[in-house]
Amino acid sequence: MNNFFGELAKQLAERWVGLLAVPGLLFVATAWAGLRLGWSHAVDLPLLAAGATELGSTLGRAPGPAQALVAIGLLLAASGVGLTVQALAAPVRAWLLGLWPPGLHWARKRLAGARSSRWHRLVANRWKLQNGYPAASRTPAQQAEIDDAAARVNRLALAAPTRPTWMGDRIATVEQVALDRYGLDLRFGWSRLWLVLPDTVRADLGTANGQFAATVVTTAWALPYVVLGIVWWPALLIALAVGLTGWVRARAAVADLADLSEAVLDVHGRTLAVALGVAPLESAGPLSLSEGAEITRHVRKGR
Repeated sequence: MNNFFGELAKQLAERWVGLLAVPGLLFVATAWAGLRLGWSHAVDLPLLAAGATELGSTLGRAPGPAQALVAIGLLLAASGVGLTVQALAAPVRAWLLGLWPPGLHWARKRLAGARSSRWHRLVANRWKLQNGYPAASRTPAQQAEIDDAAARVNRLALAAPTRPTWMGDRIATVEQVALDRYGLDLRFGWSRLWLVLPDTVRADLGTANGQFAATVVTTAWALPYVVLGIVWWPALLIALAVGLTGWVRARAAVADLADLSEAVLDVHGRTLAVALGVAPLESAGPLSLSEGAEITRHVRKGR
């Protein structure tokens, strides 16, 4: 048990350093520089160097207890900023996934409608090309044109868009595919499916979800730099770089998580059917539409 708690403490310390301390210390240092320079001397490096030298000299002349208090205060400030960013991660995640608050319902509806209209136009163009080039006489160039049209559809969304953001649609697509292809409502069925998955699959899903969570935190770090930008404009450039980095990584992480979730449904959907008595023990293959509908009826319980 001592070894277990020692290893746990080590992991918690590493997580604290990685997620809170280091980014927090970087922000505190940036904030000090921004407040020291302000807008009028935003990129005055000699002034910044002079301020750093003065600060170092002052701390060097201070007694040991005072230096310790400064170090503790610096760590507390860094941790406070880090905890604030952790708290902001939830609304940032909701924003990325298109789960906007009721006050922005009009914007959500308008953007989702625009994405849906564009998606349907791309789908219509794809079918127009496919019907216009009969398979029997289709040339490689014509097939490439059809494939390119299909790729444009899939880049926008893999199913009819219902949310204002690409990431939100990518997650919603898994639910829509499960309902259309298998008759399974994942809003009620996912927790049951999770219970029957092998440990290795759950570990893979946990890793994918953790990667997305980490990218959300990275995106959230842009917000304190936006606030700092009020008094020091270079902070806005930092916020833009951090936000774009987090957004790009979040898109990739969401795509991986959605692909893995859909694969889990394809491979292990029947495991859930067997566990609930919907399918016989010796059955194999993907869920049928009727089996998925029966699971949905069971897990919804009339709701």
